[in-house]
Amino acid sequence: MFLVGLTGGIASGKSTVVTVFQELGCAVIDADVIARQVVQPNEPAYQLIVQKFGNEILLENDEINREKLGSIIFSSSEKRQLLNSIIHPRIQKAMLKQIMKYFVLGYRYVILDIPLLFETNKLKRFMKHTVLVYCDPQSQLSRLMRRNGLSKAEAEARILSQLPLDEKRRLADHVIDNSGDWESTRLQVLKLHAKLEESLDFLLLRLAAVTTLTVVGGLLCFFLRQSLRSFF
Repeated sequence: MFLVGLTGGIASGKSTVVTVFQELGCAVIDADVIARQVVQPNEPAYQLIVQKFGNEILLENDEINREKLGSIIFSSSEKRQLLNSIIHPRIQKAMLKQIMKYFVLGYRYVILDIPLLFETNKLKRFMKHTVLVYCDPQSQLSRLMRRNGLSKAEAEARILSQLPLDEKRRLADHVIDNSGDWESTRLQVLKLHAKLEESLDFLLLRLAAVTTLTVVGGLLCFFLRQSLRSFF
């Protein structure tokens, strides 16, 4: 099994592309969903975030107000890095558990939906392929303003907190242009899925994994026999 890193920019339409992949039966691990889970009130990260950012980021039900926290971190790179240092290790641990589940189930590839794949750059080296969901800058701005009810200045500040889409485009192995209509985007996803399914990368990686497990298992058996002989 190999990993495919899927990313985009804020309001570039990544969720639309994910939906098509899921309809095709692909395994998708959503970093945003996991991020919401690791900051629930019963999770260790919750207390740290409240301690660092204050009770004013909480809703009446004591859950974290994502919009309020978002407005804080998007206006300060230092606070954004602080939040990332709290939640990123926990997100990565949860993602690893899901990756192992899909490996056992025999999937050829797993899509990791990671909004800041190129910004953090820590997970990129584990990806066999990287995919960028792109749209033109004007469409991105207007979509974000409409979706989140932001002013132009607020929307631009959030976009500027990420790498420009044109720069991400140069870093990605594959680009899905979501500037057009839904059908155009869907056809691009279908084409990419067929290419990934036809790839034999998963065979090489699975063979390497099985070989490693066989060697480790053999060594464990050897040392166990040696220990039993010494004992008796």
